[in-house]
Amino acid sequence: MPIQLLNSSPRRAKLVEWGRLITITGTAQIAVQALGFAGGVLVIRILPTQEYALYTLANTMVGTMLLLADGGIATGVMSQGGRVWQSRERLGAVLATGLHLRRKFAVVSLLLALPALLYLLRHHGASWLMAVFITAALIPAFFTTLSGTLLEIAPKLHQNIVPLQRYQVESSVGRVVLLSLSLVIFPWASLAILVASLPQVWSNWRLRKLTKTYADDTQPVDPLVRQEILAKVKRLLPDALYYCFACQFAIWLISFYGSTAAVAQIGALGRLAVALSLFTVLFSSLILPRFARLPDQAGMLFQHFTRLVVGLLGLSAAIVFGTWVLANPILWVLGKQYAGLQTELTLMMVGKCLSMAASLTFLLCTSKGWIINPLISIPLGIISTGLGVFFFDFSSLQGIFRLDIFVALVQLLMHATYGIYKIRQLARSTTPVPVASVLEPQSTHS
Repeated sequence: MPIQLLNSSPRRAKLVEWGRLITITGTAQIAVQALGFAGGVLVIRILPTQEYALYTLANTMVGTMLLLADGGIATGVMSQGGRVWQSRERLGAVLATGLHLRRKFAVVSLLLALPALLYLLRHHGASWLMAVFITAALIPAFFTTLSGTLLEIAPKLHQNIVPLQRYQVESSVGRVVLLSLSLVIFPWASLAILVASLPQVWSNWRLRKLTKTYADDTQPVDPLVRQEILAKVKRLLPDALYYCFACQFAIWLISFYGSTAAVAQIGALGRLAVALSLFTVLFSSLILPRFARLPDQAGMLFQHFTRLVVGLLGLSAAIVFGTWVLANPILWVLGKQYAGLQTELTLMMVGKCLSMAASLTFLLCTSKGWIINPLISIPLGIISTGLGVFFFDFSSLQGIFRLDIFVALVQLLMHATYGIYKIRQLARSTTPVPVASVLEPQSTHS
C-alpha cells in the first residue's frame, strides 16, 4: 500500500515527468552541441588564421543582424501566444503577425549591417571579391535562423519537444557532414558560412508543418495583435539596438584595435562557449514557456523567479570551475596556434556564463511582459561599459574578457532586481488567489 501511494502521488508523477522531459531534451541537446562543437573545431582547424578571422567577423555580424531584425518581436509573440496558446485560430493570428513584422525588420537590418561588415572585412585584408562572397553567403544563414526562432514558439508553448529536438539533431548532422565534405576541398570562409545554413532550410520546412498543428497558418495579420506586439517592440527595440553593439563589444574592439590573429583567437575561444547553448535551449524549451503561462500571483512568481536565478548562478559556477580544471585539454582540441590561453579561456567562460544568466533572467522578465524602461537600461549599460573601458586594457584578450565580466555582472543585477521589483509591485496591486502551478510538466508528443 505505501508503495502504491508513492507511485500515485502527484509529487512523484511530477518528478518522473520532469525527468523524462529533461532526459529527452538534454540528450538531444548534448548531441546537438557535440555536433556543433565538432563542426566548430573542424572550421577552426581547417581554415587558415586569416580566413577564420573573416569567418568570425561574419558570424558576429549575423548575431548582430538577428538582434536587430527581432527587436522584441519574438518576445511579443511568446507573450501574446502564451495567452491564447489553446486556440489554434488565435495562435495562428499571433504567429502570422509576428512573421509579417519580422520580414520588415529583416530588410532594415540587412541595409544597416551589410555595409558595416564589408568595411570590417576589407579592414582585415579581404579582397573586394572575397568580401562580397562572404557577405552574400551570410544572407541565407540570416533568414533561415530568423524564421526558425518564430516557428518554434507554437510547439514550445504546447510542449511538443521531441520533434524540435529531432529536427535540431538532424540539422546538426547535416551541417557537420557538409562542412567535412566541402572545407577539405575549398577552405574558404564564405563556403563555411553558406554550407552551415543549408540544413536549416530543411529544418524550417518541417517546422512549418509542425506549427500548423497548433496554429492556423491561413489566419491574416491581426491589427490588435500587431499593435500589442509593436508596443513590446517599442520598449525592447532600444535595448535591441544597444545589445547589437554591446553583446559583441569584445569582437568590435579587437576588430578595430587588435590584430587579425587576435580576432581569430577570440573567435576560437568563443566557439568553446557554444556548450552553453545546451542550457539555454533547455531553459527556453522547458522553463520559459511554463513561466510565461504562470498566473499573475506574486507569491508563486517570486518563488519560481528567485529559484531560477539562483539555479543559474550555481550552474555558472560549476561550468567555470570545470573549464578551469580542464583548460589544457580543451585548448589542445583547438590546435597548437591557440595553446597558452588558459587564463583567457577561464576569463572568457566567466563572462559568457554571467551573460547567459543575465540573458535568461531578462527572458524570464519579458515573457511576463515586464520590460524595463530603455531610459534606465541603456544608460546603465553605457555607463558600465564606459567604466570598464576606463579600467581595463581592451587591447589585450585578458582585458577584453574582464570588461565582458564586468558588463555582464551589471546586466544580471539589473534584470534580477527589476524582476523582483515587478513581482513586489504586483503583490501590492492584487489580492493573491490560490491556484495550481502551471509549471508542472505536461505530456510531450512524439
